[in-house]
Amino acid sequence: MASGAGRRRGHELVPLAALISREMKNEKMEKPSVRYGHAAQSRKGEDYFLVKTDCQRVPGNPSSTFSVFAIFDGHNGNAAAIFTREHLLSHILSAVPRGLGREEWFQALPRALVAGFVKTDKEFQSRGETSGTTATFVIIDAWTVTVASVGDSRCILDTQGGGISTLTVDHRLEENVEERERVTASGGEVGRLSIAGGAEIGPLRCWPGGLCLSRSIGDMDVGEFIVPIPYVKQVKLSNAGGRLIIASDGIWDALSSEMAAKSCRGLPAELAARQVVKEALRTRGLKDDTTCIVVDIIPPENSPPPSPLPKKPNKLRSFLFRKSSRDSANKLSKKLSAVGIVEELFEEGSAMLAERLGNDEGAGQTTSGIFTCGVCQVDLAPSEGISVHAGSIFSTSSKPWQGPFLCAACRNKKDAMEGKRPSGVKVA
Repeated sequence: MASGAGRRRGHELVPLAALISREMKNEKMEKPSVRYGHAAQSRKGEDYFLVKTDCQRVPGNPSSTFSVFAIFDGHNGNAAAIFTREHLLSHILSAVPRGLGREEWFQALPRALVAGFVKTDKEFQSRGETSGTTATFVIIDAWTVTVASVGDSRCILDTQGGGISTLTVDHRLEENVEERERVTASGGEVGRLSIAGGAEIGPLRCWPGGLCLSRSIGDMDVGEFIVPIPYVKQVKLSNAGGRLIIASDGIWDALSSEMAAKSCRGLPAELAARQVVKEALRTRGLKDDTTCIVVDIIPPENSPPPSPLPKKPNKLRSFLFRKSSRDSANKLSKKLSAVGIVEELFEEGSAMLAERLGNDEGAGQTTSGIFTCGVCQVDLAPSEGISVHAGSIFSTSSKPWQGPFLCAACRNKKDAMEGKRPSGVKVA
């Protein structure tokens, strides 16, 4: 994570007028408008979605409004999907330090998303229910789009001119070699379903439990090496805007990203979502819950025209993203020089909690000297917190004093996800 990203500012109070003034100064171009549409066909009743367009980074300041769109595809019941829809957003926002300016807020989001996903999973597992869910969670603030995901729902970006990019990673064991290696290294077994005679059928699954995914929220009966730590990608669009298609695997099992985008071009968002679902059902039939959200990020009418696209379309993909170093915050402001379509600000998919929460010595400490857990945000006395970098009882860390810090329960959760204690041991 970029140096300083997510650094806690504690509970310092900043006058509302000062924050509003800061927001006004940081707005360099007019905000785009956001239009969305949703469509779904249900077979099992396990898909859920979230749309919230009136969130505010600075309470009471309408100019700090941002939007949230999410899809939760449940399995083994709908309890995990419902719980995640109700609690994930608040857990993410509670992990964002207070009093941050606009750019600092963007930099803090990746860490807050990780903390929010892990806290939601930890709380749901404490209920003793065995269902699970994917989660694809999208935050749109002006021209910046931040996506966090676990599972196999997907979010794609269709830019002006037809360039399509995937903003998520599928966590299917069948297709993701790195995730297969991580699961087996943490104590899980990966294989196909065996039937009479020793034949193996179906996709690769994790045993015990037989889950096809390597990351999800819930699934306490499968083993905690099935982790809730999301892949996170953050991009900044040019003033050409773009279209997001967020959908459950009922869409992506039937359509490629290119097919989904092409099927609804030229339609407004609401009709576009219906068309994507219609095309998926025409191609494959209703074999699974099928949910789609289409979000259009539309430039204001008085914005300058977008930069011209390159003449050779086959060069578009190589310029579509500019990778910024995750270790250098000052590179977040680097502009995409070749094509003014989208700038990549952040990308990280590691399943290691210590890497995702960062290594800031002051992270997790408030101005009063009280420490907070980097995941669940509970207050900790300095003697109670355990550094996220501290090794297990079988290993040591070079910086066990460095924050952020975890409460004992979240430390247990971290060790279980990394295979440092037997699966099936319940988290307090």
